Amino acid sequence: MVRMSVLADALKTMSNAEKRGKRQVLLRPSSKVIVKFLQVMQKHGYIGEFEIVDDHRSGKIVVELNGRINKCGVVSPRFDVQVKDME
Repeated sequence: MVRMSVLADALKTMSNAEKRGKRQVLLRPSSKVIVKFLQVMQKHGYIGEFEIVDDHRSGKIVVELNGRINKCGVVSPRFDVQVKDME
C-alpha cells in the first residue's frame, strides 16, 4: 500500500495514541519533515522528548506523550501554490 502523506499518518498515530492514554508512541516511517514538525511541537510543549531509531530501512521515531494533544492533523492544499505566494 502506498502512503500518500507520511506526516498525516504520523499525526493521526499520535492523536490516536493520545486518545487511548498511551505515554509513548512509535512513528514509522521517519522523515525529515516529521522530525522538524516534532521539534516545533516539542518547543511549544505539546510532546516530550523524542528519539530517532535508525533501523537501516525507513527509520522509526519514539515519541514521549504528555497528554496535551487534543487534535492534530495535516491541512494539505488541493491547488498549486507558487513559491512567491508562500509566506
